[in-house]
Amino acid sequence: MIDTITREIRWQEARITRVVPRTKTLSSFFFLPPEPFAHRAGQHVDLRLTAPDGYVAQRSYSIASAPNTGPEIELAIDRLDDGEVSPFFHDVAEVGDEIELRGPLGGHFVWSPTNGGPLLLIGGGSGVVPLLAMIRHGFAEKSDARVVLLFSARTAAEAPFLDDLLAIEAEWENFTLRLALTRETPSRPSDYARRIDGPIITDTIKTLGAAPKHVFICGSNAFVNVAADRAVEAGIPADIIRTERYG
Repeated sequence: MIDTITREIRWQEARITRVVPRTKTLSSFFFLPPEPFAHRAGQHVDLRLTAPDGYVAQRSYSIASAPNTGPEIELAIDRLDDGEVSPFFHDVAEVGDEIELRGPLGGHFVWSPTNGGPLLLIGGGSGVVPLLAMIRHGFAEKSDARVVLLFSARTAAEAPFLDDLLAIEAEWENFTLRLALTRETPSRPSDYARRIDGPIITDTIKTLGAAPKHVFICGSNAFVNVAADRAVEAGIPADIIRTERYG
């Protein structure tokens, strides 16, 4: 394994190996860097595009793949019509293209099975990506840490990686998924048909069987603000809550 602490983090040309649609607007892009690196669940990479006139656009994307699963890096890119980078990937980029990539980056919003649990994860939309990496890591390691994901989306069809999460829940007894759908009635009685609020978080905590040891919240600025406030109101100490904001 490459030592990510001492390894020099520099830009390299990573090749797109495959593209997998996840929702109508979000796809997984798999990159193979010439100098593969190890990462921790929750970390991200920077992508950089340079136009013929020299204009540079750079964005950060969380790594969706679990650590120690091979040299490919999976990034979930949500198309933003007014964005500078995401339309390029959805409309122009093709398998075989080489893109400047730098990483792994970030050390605050990370988790490993060695950190233990119980683990409460709260994600909104594409904010589920770094949380998915944590879930995949725990599942791959057959961790005995109790993990619950409270996942908010408008509809089930707009919830990225829902099939993956349901499959993991079916196979890993320590993982529980709770959906909060804001524009659709959920098909499972254990899910919620409203925005995340205090009672939902309180109810979700009960599924852990004990107070959470770690809490990670990721999503838009507005989503994270509300979810963090509701979590504190539900009795979770603020100092164990880690947040990451998209957008």
